[in-house]
Amino acid sequence: MKPCWHKEPPKELERRIRANDREYNFAFSYANNFISTSKYNILTFLPKNLFEQFQRLANAYFLFLLILQLIPQISSLTPFTTIIPLLSVLTLTAMKDAVDDIQRHRNDNLVNNRQSFVLQDGKLMAELWHRVQVGDVIRMESDQFVAADLLLLSTSEPHGLCYIETAELDGETNLKCRQALPETAEMGEDNKTIGLFNGEIVCEPPNNNLSRFEGTLQWKDTKYALDNDKLLLRGCKLRNTKWCYGVVMFAGPDTKLMQNSGKTVFKRTSIDRFMNTLIIGIFLFLGVICLVCTISAGIWEAKHGRYFQTYLPWEDIVPWNATDPEQYPVGGAVTVIALLVFFSYVIVLNTVVPISLYVR
Repeated sequence: MKPCWHKEPPKELERRIRANDREYNFAFSYANNFISTSKYNILTFLPKNLFEQFQRLANAYFLFLLILQLIPQISSLTPFTTIIPLLSVLTLTAMKDAVDDIQRHRNDNLVNNRQSFVLQDGKLMAELWHRVQVGDVIRMESDQFVAADLLLLSTSEPHGLCYIETAELDGETNLKCRQALPETAEMGEDNKTIGLFNGEIVCEPPNNNLSRFEGTLQWKDTKYALDNDKLLLRGCKLRNTKWCYGVVMFAGPDTKLMQNSGKTVFKRTSIDRFMNTLIIGIFLFLGVICLVCTISAGIWEAKHGRYFQTYLPWEDIVPWNATDPEQYPVGGAVTVIALLVFFSYVIVLNTVVPISLYVR
């Protein structure tokens, strides 16, 4: 359930784009071409990473154990016996996660700062990938990666053909063929003519289907059907084609590549799930041992412990008055003592749960 203050963006039912018209397309608030695959930033790293780490039962157990050790009535060990190993495990794991995420930030920066050529006022202008907008017409050359999901307009090859490698999308290294509409392919590489191209595109909203695309192009009072063969997807590489032009349809997180990759989240591996199951079994074993010790301690205190107050005095919180035993029944005192003994054994037997299980 979402918080009441969380406002969901309106769901996009269809996408309308006008080529070479940023002002028109800006009204729809389409995503720009900036991508981020990282999990953390400087502000969210510490709380988010700790939240993820304490989803592992052993870490949560040792935090609970640390809290118990701060209570003098039940703890016979210094809290440092738990603080040091717990901090060591949390720090080592956080450092590993930080290194992984820094690498993601670096990769994102490399991709976002790749150079592309955008057609503006009939001239090609160098532009970084993250500044490319929906509706822009961009030019690509052989062996370049496609910056965003594009509608192919024209190419250097006859009949508007071009060849792409889709290894980053589906792992296939065989080249695939795409073909522009014959009507737009006639524009060739005439920047002035392509700069005047003002076709309006109506198509499906962003989705992760790599094999299907439906849309229409309205241009010069004629409507043309669009399909997947006229689309170049982000992550593809142009091959055996000197150049091509295309209109940006989906940018950044709306591209099919990013729609399939999804947001980077904390994932539990099969080992993590097995470890949590193993820890639950250890908890049950530990609970049984502590319960047996608690019952034994309660029986001994009820029968003999009250007579050894000189040598083994009870804690001040135990409801017992040696001068007036009838004021506080021995059963109430034994119950409190048994409860304290239970948590004391949880602390003493903490080595039953090995915290080092999660260090890898």
